[in-house]
Amino acid sequence: MRGLDRIRKQRSSSLLSGYLLIIVSALLFIPVVLPLSFAVYNMVNEATKGAPPVDTSLYSNIAALENMWHKEALHLENASTEAINERLHELSRKYTETTMFWVDGQGMTQLILTPDEGDPDKIYSGVPDQWTAAEAIYFMKESTKLDPLAIVAFMGDKVEAGKGFMVMQIPRKLLNKGAYGGVGAWAWYYFVLFALFGGFALVSLLFFRKIRKRLLQLQTAMTITGPDRMPKSIATGKPDEIGRLEEAFNTMVAKLDASRKRELEEEELRKRLVSNLSHDLRTPLTVIRSHIHVMTKENLTPQGQQSLQLMDKRIADLSVLIENLLSYNLLNSGRITLKRERKDVLRLLRESAAAWYPVWEKENFEIDIDLEAEPLFWMVDEVWFRRILDNLFQNIVRHASSGLYVGISTESRNGQRVIMITDHGRGIQSPSDYKGVGLGLSIVDLLMKHMELEWDMESTGVGTSVVIFIPHDEI
Repeated sequence: MRGLDRIRKQRSSSLLSGYLLIIVSALLFIPVVLPLSFAVYNMVNEATKGAPPVDTSLYSNIAALENMWHKEALHLENASTEAINERLHELSRKYTETTMFWVDGQGMTQLILTPDEGDPDKIYSGVPDQWTAAEAIYFMKESTKLDPLAIVAFMGDKVEAGKGFMVMQIPRKLLNKGAYGGVGAWAWYYFVLFALFGGFALVSLLFFRKIRKRLLQLQTAMTITGPDRMPKSIATGKPDEIGRLEEAFNTMVAKLDASRKRELEEEELRKRLVSNLSHDLRTPLTVIRSHIHVMTKENLTPQGQQSLQLMDKRIADLSVLIENLLSYNLLNSGRITLKRERKDVLRLLRESAAAWYPVWEKENFEIDIDLEAEPLFWMVDEVWFRRILDNLFQNIVRHASSGLYVGISTESRNGQRVIMITDHGRGIQSPSDYKGVGLGLSIVDLLMKHMELEWDMESTGVGTSVVIFIPHDEI
């Protein structure tokens, strides 16, 4: 049940359902909003229109006007010309905004009464003096345009009476309720359409702008890390698709943080273990080597003497391995600070080679040292640069003894002087009786990085060359 409730909640807060709601709301303007808008239009129009210059109540009911006009025509069937004129004058004084005239049975216009009758500058000339059949048809045709509205009645209210006809014309402005101010229908229609489409565009813009803002916030959280080089958690928003993505991101950050803490704890434990083991193993190894040295003075068989020498060599190698392990642990943990100074590295190279010279002679190595007399100054830590050289020379003795060659020289590459240490062994990839995990070279790599030096190893089946140089941006 909880799973179903969660699914329903996710659907109700979905971005898709939210935007579909916006679209459906926008589509409702056709059957719902438009009729409501015109209802509002009527109310607004009634409230905003100005008062008409004349009383339009007399002209509001066209059917009543037609009935009145036909009754007057019926009563004037047998009236004289003077009586008809008098009656039309009476009606004109009541309906002051209309034009009235009548035509007798012979087609002669007898009387014309207009709203501007008292103004000499306004002479009404729309009615002919003598009516023909064509003029009558034209008049009826123009009357269908309703501007003005013409009400025509035959005298006696019937054609066969032959007494002529009478006409009352009502201006269109008296019939248009919105003609005196207010808002026009078309203007209101366009205003409503513009407001609806503008509102839809605005709501859509705000909807997608909010989505974009949340996505940019999530992108920023993914790319910016803290001092521990880990991303930070973010505040989650609504429980929609982006909200669930934010929760997943926070979960991932929490797992990464926990994994990072476990890794740091394990690394710290490993470093302490290596440090303790290194110190604990040195003492018994020293004791063992001292007893081996004592036993070599005893009268032993040649085979026994050879076994003691092999044991002493292996213990010496183990001591070097422990020393490398402790150095690597200290370097990797950052507990050793290198003091870089401007030193002549060629002098240090000669001194280290001189220290290893007896070892190479004992192993019958061919020694080829070709160093320039001109000094080569680099910013190095003297003690640890000697350690780099010792590790490289030791690798030659342990792993390249088959070649019986060691070469130390300087060359010019890409416009700068470099140091080269070469052997003629079987290459770094070949098997060796002393091959380990490469701890000595790992120490070399760490020390090179700390002293901002670069090194390349070029190894083939006929030898290995180590090139030490300064990066171009450090020159």
